[in-house]
Amino acid sequence: MTGDHQTLALLLFSTFVAVTLGITTWVSRQRHGSAEEFYAGGRLFSPMENGFAIAGDYMSAASFLGISGVIALYGYDGMLYSVGFLVAWLVVLFLVAELVRNCGRFTLADVVAARMSERPVRIAAGTSSVTVSVMYLVAQMVGAGSLVALLLGGTTETARTWTVIGVGALMVIYVSLGGMRATTWIQIVKAVLLLGGTVALTALVLVRFHGDLDRLLRTAAERSGHGEAFLAPGLAYGGDWTSRFDFISLGLALVLGTAGLPHILSRFYTVPTARAARRSVVWSIGLIGGFYLMTIVLGFGAAALVGPDAVRASNAAGNTAVPLLALDLGGGAGSTGGTVLFAVVAAVAFATILAVVAGVTLASSASVAHDLYASLRRRGAKPRSEVAVARVAAVGIGAVAIALGLLARDLNVAFLVGLAFAVAASANLPVLLYSLFWRGFTTRGAVWAVYGGLVPAVALVLLSPVVSGSPQSLFPDADFQFFPLQNPGLVSIPLGFLAGWIGTVTSPEVPDAGKHAETEVRSLTGAGAV
Repeated sequence: MTGDHQTLALLLFSTFVAVTLGITTWVSRQRHGSAEEFYAGGRLFSPMENGFAIAGDYMSAASFLGISGVIALYGYDGMLYSVGFLVAWLVVLFLVAELVRNCGRFTLADVVAARMSERPVRIAAGTSSVTVSVMYLVAQMVGAGSLVALLLGGTTETARTWTVIGVGALMVIYVSLGGMRATTWIQIVKAVLLLGGTVALTALVLVRFHGDLDRLLRTAAERSGHGEAFLAPGLAYGGDWTSRFDFISLGLALVLGTAGLPHILSRFYTVPTARAARRSVVWSIGLIGGFYLMTIVLGFGAAALVGPDAVRASNAAGNTAVPLLALDLGGGAGSTGGTVLFAVVAAVAFATILAVVAGVTLASSASVAHDLYASLRRRGAKPRSEVAVARVAAVGIGAVAIALGLLARDLNVAFLVGLAFAVAASANLPVLLYSLFWRGFTTRGAVWAVYGGLVPAVALVLLSPVVSGSPQSLFPDADFQFFPLQNPGLVSIPLGFLAGWIGTVTSPEVPDAGKHAETEVRSLTGAGAV
């Protein structure tokens, strides 16, 4: 990219940042400083507004950059991400959204602690939520680094490092000043921009092939170098039984993980009623479904027009496929149309990253303050100090995410999010479902369900090819690989459910039938909900 091209893209970046900082500043002057305002935006958002915000939270850099990149490199197998991310919302709609809104207040731990011994459950759920959030943030940081490296026409480590640090600083500002209300409006603006950009790119790809999808797929297959194998299962996950099990493991993580993501669960508390929460999910499913269908077109479009070799040359993990596709659709490098379209897409992708990291940081800082700090603080401390703790926690979480994002800079962002989904499905989903539907569930079962999924999931990732033992690992020169799968979900998700069951059946605690009945009535009817 020339200096003029860089200036245009950076100008669009700066415009979005200025607008979102303006929203944050305006909201910070409106808010009252209460925990409900900071964590839940005063519960004043409509189902449509919250639906757009949920879609904005969910359509992350992994979706826009990572999925299209994986499809461009691996064809059919890359579509697993699109299908898995979308199907997951059926679990959310039918099992989670309305019940969580009725039973909780701000976080996942609220739902579980309603009928358990509060302190150990809050510590366990808070620890799990922070772990999942940090892993999710790392993917967004990697996406930011890849995007700006491409924009600046090079891959200098200094440029990537300062980009990741800048994104981290902005997310801390958004969360600390504006809380949930500012974060929600940023998500809504970002969702509209992202959907608009995706629709425009999809339309241009289809126009290029005269609406002939068969021709698009065949061209992608021819240019991939794999022929018909590019359009059939097995290119990425069909080499041996290990890769096939990895395919199953990733699918389980994607389908079950959404219902355990802290920043998605916290969205259900921003609407006034459970019915509004369910309608929010319906809105988000429509928006997200259309978006993921379009990522398939963009992925195959990048393979057909840019070519997997060019995508891989720009970024080995494929994270820059969509910006390169935009450059080609606009007329190619050096053309005004290509420059403008590239700059717009790059700015939208950057806006996506900023908005998602703000939402995830808010959810994780809420877990630190509302669950961990509230459980460990000395008696007599003022409840309002929770908000101050959440702001400090946002800084600490941002620092950790920045450090890990720099370490994982060469991995595909969709793949990194898949790991976060696996941990969420292993640690958060079992305890959530058991608490809502198992009459005999106990405190020991709840704690064991969280740690029984969290510890194996994190340990298996550390002992997997993701961290060591292969040229694509975080530490390619080391080799302490023990677990053969790249995604731990196939093992860690059943372990989370099993640990919760064992903890419950071996617990001397007698389940409180009254509390269960109260929780059941509240979850199904909304009676007594906050």
